[in-house]
Amino acid sequence: MQPVKIYTTATCPYCIHAKQLLTERGVTELNEIRVDREPGERQKMMEITGRRTVPQIFIGDTHVGGCDDLVALDGRGGLLPLLNAAT
Repeated sequence: MQPVKIYTTATCPYCIHAKQLLTERGVTELNEIRVDREPGERQKMMEITGRRTVPQIFIGDTHVGGCDDLVALDGRGGLLPLLNAAT
């Protein structure tokens, strides 16, 4: 399974929803980066993605986007193949 990195904050409902969906799809390990605890990480996230909102989700080297992007990817049937792509 591809590694998953997710930039989050503690109280963000979209972050919680995204993590739940990933767990439902079999992800057992998340590299969660809390930008509310580490403000410098938000700057890094913004430089990488061009976005300042959380969550920002990466599966392997692919920037999926936010929660709505993740849900749309799953709805199109693209999430599981991306998660299960060869590393």
